[in-house]
Amino acid sequence: MATHLIVVEHQSGKLNKASLSAFAAAAKVGGDLHALVLGQGVGEIAKAVAPYAKKVHVGEHAGVKDRLAQPYAKCITDVANAIGATHVWAAASNAGKDLMPRVAARMDAAMASDVSAVVDEKTFKRPMWAGNVIGTVELTTAKKVITVRPTEFTAPAAGAAGEVASVSVDPGASKMSFVKFDAVVSDRPLLQDARVIVAAGRGVKGPEGIKTVLEPLADTLSAAIGASRAVCDAGWAPNDWQIGQTGKVVAPELYFAVGLSGAIQHVAGMKGSKCIVAINKDPEAPIFQVADYGLVGDLFKVIPELTEAIKKAKG
Repeated sequence: MATHLIVVEHQSGKLNKASLSAFAAAAKVGGDLHALVLGQGVGEIAKAVAPYAKKVHVGEHAGVKDRLAQPYAKCITDVANAIGATHVWAAASNAGKDLMPRVAARMDAAMASDVSAVVDEKTFKRPMWAGNVIGTVELTTAKKVITVRPTEFTAPAAGAAGEVASVSVDPGASKMSFVKFDAVVSDRPLLQDARVIVAAGRGVKGPEGIKTVLEPLADTLSAAIGASRAVCDAGWAPNDWQIGQTGKVVAPELYFAVGLSGAIQHVAGMKGSKCIVAINKDPEAPIFQVADYGLVGDLFKVIPELTEAIKKAKG
C-alpha cells in the first residue's frame, strides 16, 4: 500500500490553499496520507490540514523558520525516508517548483511536475508545449516525487482530524541564507484564490490604463488583477500578477482578458477558467478562440461602459 507525504505550503501564518490540491491528487492513488508542516509557530497550520491527513508531522526548527529550498529539501527527505513514503507531493507553486526537484535528487526518485491527472500510482498526465500536448509520464523508481497543478484538482472534503505530532528535523548546513521577502501587499484577493480575475494585456498601453480602466472594473467585481508576461516585463504591473506558462496558473469562475492577444504562453495559465470574456479591438486576436464571450472594441470605451452597467445592475 502506498504511503504519501504531502508538503504543506504556508506564508505569513496562512495556509496556501493550493496545498489541498496535492491531498486530492494523492487520494486518487489510495493509501495513507501524511502531511508535513515545516517552520516555527506553525501549530495552526497543522490543525488546518489535519482533517485531510491520517497524520500531520510538524517540524519546528530555527533553520526552517524561513522557506529556503536547500534546508527544506533535506528535512522533507529525512521525514519521507523515516515514514517510508512511496510518494512525496506538493503543489506546483513557485515554492513547489523550486523545492521538489531537490527532494527528488536527494531521494534518488523520478519526478513528474505540474501534473494535471493521476492515472495510477506510477502514471500521471501533465501538459507539455504550453498545454498543446498532454503527456503521459510513468515513474519507474520505487519512490516518486510529484507536483500537481492546483487548478486541476478540487480540494477534498474535510474528514475527521488526523493525529498531529512533532517530528525532529535537522536542516543541516546550508549555503543559502534568508535576506528578506518582498511580498506584494494588496487588499485584492490572491490570484490563485480569486473567483473573478481581470487580466491586462499590452492593449492597456501602460500602467495608467490599468489604474484608470481596469482597476474600477476589478473594484466593482471584487476581482483580482492579473497581467500577461509582456505587461509585467514592461514594468507596468508587478511580476506577482503574471499569469501564464512562466507565471501563475489560475482557473477562476470568471476571467476578463482585456487587451490580451492570447499568446499560447498566456493561455496555458488561464484556459481552465470556467468562463472567459475577451475584449480586444483586433477581431483576429487568438484570445477569441478560447473565449466563451468575445467583444471586438476599444477597451478604453468598452470597459468604462461595462463598469457603469455592472454598478447600476448591482444597485
